Amino acid sequence: MTHYLMAVIHDWDHPDLSEEEQQESFRLTDAFNTELQGSGHWVFAGGLTHPSDATVVDGRKGASIVTDGPYVEVKEQLGGFWVIEAADLDEALDIARRASAACMHPVEIRPFQGVVG
Repeated sequence: MTHYLMAVIHDWDHPDLSEEEQQESFRLTDAFNTELQGSGHWVFAGGLTHPSDATVVDGRKGASIVTDGPYVEVKEQLGGFWVIEAADLDEALDIARRASAACMHPVEIRPFQGVVG
């Protein structure tokens, strides 16, 4: 089994869901998470706070620079994620499709490099 990261792509400053749709998304995501845990594909998942809550640490070249806020200035950022196990990319894509439908946002999927765990 290969580990995959499923990243929820979210436009924090221009939400495309109404409050009612957001609540439905939370309900559907909870149901999807329960299904994923029961299927044996679940490894770990979590939602993230707004990118403005980020702290960036840059320790390159012996420096110790800590700054507030997101590292990159982009419209869409990571809103949450799942780490799953799947037999192959086709299975992972099917799981990502269901994740996107549940959370009502695009989901990027990427395999981890090498052995994890």
